[in-house]
Amino acid sequence: MQANLEVLEGLVRRLDISVPMDQLETEVQGRLKRLARNVKMDGFRPGKAPLAAVALRHASGVRQEVLGETLQTRFGEAVQSHQLKIAGYPRFEPKAGQTGTTEMTFSASFEVYPEVKIDDLSAGKISRPVVDLGEADVAKTLEVLQKQRRTFESTDRAAAEGDLLKFDYQGTVDGTAFEGGNGEDFAAVIGEGRLLKDFEQNLTGLKAGDSKGFDLTFPAEYGAKELAGKAAHFEVQVKDVQAPVLPPVDAEFARALGVEDGDVEKLKAEVKSNLERESKRRVQAKLKEQAMELLLQKSTLDLPQSLVAMETERLMKMTEADMQSRGVQTAKLSADMFSGQAERRVRLGLILAEVVQAHKLVALPEQIRVLIAEQAQSYEEPEQVMQWYYQNPERMQEIESLALEENVVAWVAGQAQVEDVTTSFEELMGRA
Repeated sequence: MQANLEVLEGLVRRLDISVPMDQLETEVQGRLKRLARNVKMDGFRPGKAPLAAVALRHASGVRQEVLGETLQTRFGEAVQSHQLKIAGYPRFEPKAGQTGTTEMTFSASFEVYPEVKIDDLSAGKISRPVVDLGEADVAKTLEVLQKQRRTFESTDRAAAEGDLLKFDYQGTVDGTAFEGGNGEDFAAVIGEGRLLKDFEQNLTGLKAGDSKGFDLTFPAEYGAKELAGKAAHFEVQVKDVQAPVLPPVDAEFARALGVEDGDVEKLKAEVKSNLERESKRRVQAKLKEQAMELLLQKSTLDLPQSLVAMETERLMKMTEADMQSRGVQTAKLSADMFSGQAERRVRLGLILAEVVQAHKLVALPEQIRVLIAEQAQSYEEPEQVMQWYYQNPERMQEIESLALEENVVAWVAGQAQVEDVTTSFEELMGRA
């Protein structure tokens, strides 16, 4: 078999592959004969159609099928012979100017995986958050849980942040009412961001029965474009001010959060355990983010455009499917919207593969077991969830990928300069 390799620009390669036509036709005729035994054709009983009639209808499709399979087989043999690592899929084209009938030559154009060079990482710097969770963090979390289960009671005092207000309102722009500018028995909690900030500030301090008129300007980026940046006047009549009432942290509260015996100390222990788990996850995420960025900065490689195109298409389809699942109607998305993200993902994927292979990083069984246990811990029956993971090959592959990522992050941290930075839980969560 003839298979000449040509090195083109960058990562592009081309193989010329010759296909003997007599072998191809022999296979075509054999398949047509097998097809004739069962094929259904008008005017003939199943399997009784003449071979000539079967060939007249099906020869073209069978020939294309055989040619495609033959090219793939011979391409695979040539790739193995030249010890090539193919990125993406080949494109086959017949060579121009062929006049012989004994064989036909095709050109297979494709890209190969690039050489990845990773520079010394010892000068790189990584900050590792160090969090010491205490009783105050548990108390803050319990307060959040209390607020999620709050009730409201009417009060005679002036409205403050956190209060639920019920009110009527009328809005005008240049003295004219506008769509959505009027409402009755509207309810909103001050400080939750459902209303414009200037609107909330004018409600603060009002009592039930109070009325007030005030002016405000809609933000330039306001959702209703016809109102964006315009000055408006509002009149409001407050009907009711309700103050929040938090449930006490007692046995009933604990049972409502899944502690069957109502033990408040158990509830606090569970809350702290959840905070520790979330803290660990956030710290690992920040380390990973910095490690990946350092690898990107210190690595040199050519990008296979075929892989970038495939990743772009994948991201675009995922986004379209997500928008459809949420009922969002949109015009067809452009590949340009995803090309930058696709390039980064492909580049990073090639770098990670190089690190894993070069340093023989593997996902150890114990490491996988710990990761699955952590994933299952937030469910009511973690043992069943762990069993589900082990019985699901796709989920296991995801866990193994997470383990490999952890190993890469650990390797990068071992090469770079890591500085421990004392961080509060609020800062770690981005709520400081």
